[in-house]
Amino acid sequence: MPRKGDKQPPKQVGNLGDPQGMAVMLEKFLEWMRVKNYSERTVENRHLYLNYFIQWAEDRGLTRPTEITKPILERYQRFLYHYRKADGQPLSFRSQSSRLVPVRAWFKWLTRNNHMLYKPASELELPRLERRLPKHVLTIRESETVLAVPNVTDPLGLRDRAILETLYSTGIRRMEVVNLKLYDMDVDRGTLMVRQGKGKKDRMVPIGKRAIDWINKYITEVRPRLIVDPNDVTLFLTHLGEAFTTNRLTQLVREYIDAADIGKRGSCHLFRHTMATLMLENGADIRFIQAMLGHAKLETTQIYTQVSIRKLKEIHEATHPAKMNREEIDALPDDPPKPTDPSGNPSTPENPSSSTDETKSDDDDNDAPGGVPAVPR
Repeated sequence: MPRKGDKQPPKQVGNLGDPQGMAVMLEKFLEWMRVKNYSERTVENRHLYLNYFIQWAEDRGLTRPTEITKPILERYQRFLYHYRKADGQPLSFRSQSSRLVPVRAWFKWLTRNNHMLYKPASELELPRLERRLPKHVLTIRESETVLAVPNVTDPLGLRDRAILETLYSTGIRRMEVVNLKLYDMDVDRGTLMVRQGKGKKDRMVPIGKRAIDWINKYITEVRPRLIVDPNDVTLFLTHLGEAFTTNRLTQLVREYIDAADIGKRGSCHLFRHTMATLMLENGADIRFIQAMLGHAKLETTQIYTQVSIRKLKEIHEATHPAKMNREEIDALPDDPPKPTDPSGNPSTPENPSSSTDETKSDDDDNDAPGGVPAVPR
C-alpha cells in the first residue's frame, strides 16, 4: 500500500499487443534506462512525459514510432504552446521543454537501436529558456524567525527544528534530507555525507555546530520514540516511524515558513537559496558554494552572484550622485572640464602649436619626393 505523499507510478498508455507500437517501444526504452543506471526518478519522469506524447499521438491515429515525422513533432510542440491547464494558465517554456526533451531522447534511442531508420526529432528546436532568479531569499533575521517557529518542547517540534537547521546549515536538497542515515553525520569532523544525490553522486558537506546539536538532541530524545523497525537507520522519521516522502517534507517546511509570517513563501529550496546567497555575501568563494550545493556546472551556481547584491548596493550608495545633499550639488563647477590631449595641453583651436602642426602636416601631404608638387588625383 503506498504511503501518503508517495507519487503514483505513471499509468500505462497505448496498446501493448502491438510489438512495433509506441507502448512496447516505451517499455523497452525504460528498461534500457534502468540497465544504464539512470535514477528511478529520471525514469519515472520520462515515462510520464512520454505518456503525454503517446496519448496525444494516438488521439490522432498515430500508434507506431515509424509514423512520426518532424512536422508531426513540430505540431506537438505547437500543441504544448497553446495548451491551457485547468486554471487557464499556459505551460511555462520550461515545462514545454521538459516534455519535449524526453521525446527527443526516445527517438534518438529508437534510431540507435535500429527501430527506426531516421531521427525525426534530431533537428527539433527546443524553446529558449529564461534565466530566472530565485523568487525569494531570506535574510538572516527572517531565517532565524522561521527556525524559531517549531515548538521544541513537543517531540515532533524538536524533530522539525532539527530538519530546518539541517536545511539552513547545509543547503542540501529535500531528497537528500529524506535519504540521510544515522551514520552520515560525523560529529567530530563537523561534516554530513550526502549519498547518491542528484546525478547519483556522493559528496561531503560541512554542517554547523548548532545544527549538529539539534540533530543530536533529536536522536537522543525523540527518535527512540518514533522508531518502529530497530534496523531502520533513517535519520528523520515521521510520527508513523517511516522515512519522509519528498512531498510530505515540502508540506512540513512550507507550513513553518507560512507560520513565520515574514511575507515570503517557499519550502526546502528556499533554505538552499538562502544559504548560498548569505555565504556569498559574507565572502565565500563561489567554487566552494558550488561544491556544497553539488552543482555540476559553475554556471548554475553563478545565479547567486546576481541575487547577492549587498556589495553592489554599497557601491551604488557610495558613488551615485543622487545621494549628494544640496550643498554638495551647489559646490559642483558650472562648466564641465575641457578635454586635454595626452600631454596635458587643452585640445582646442586656440592652441597655436596644435594649429601649426596641423598645417605642417597638410603641406607635407601635398609634396612629392624631391620637392616636386604632387599631381592632383
